[in-house]
Amino acid sequence: MPIYRLLQNLPMGSDEISRLTTAYEKTLHTIGLVDRNDPLAEMIAKKIIEIARTGVRDPAKLSALAIKELRVK
Repeated sequence: MPIYRLLQNLPMGSDEISRLTTAYEKTLHTIGLVDRNDPLAEMIAKKIIEIARTGVRDPAKLSALAIKELRVK
């Protein structure tokens, strides 16, 4: 799963990792993406991490912003 690989090297606590993975899974479910090896899955993971770095913490908001910014829905 792309988000776990990307989060490995980032200095984050378990709560933050949990929020990001929840947002990631929610985003994939919302757009109907099942194949975690799809390049779009990695793009989504990177976008969620990028948005989280701006201070957004809510998984639902992270997901909605990632979908909006990537225009995937």
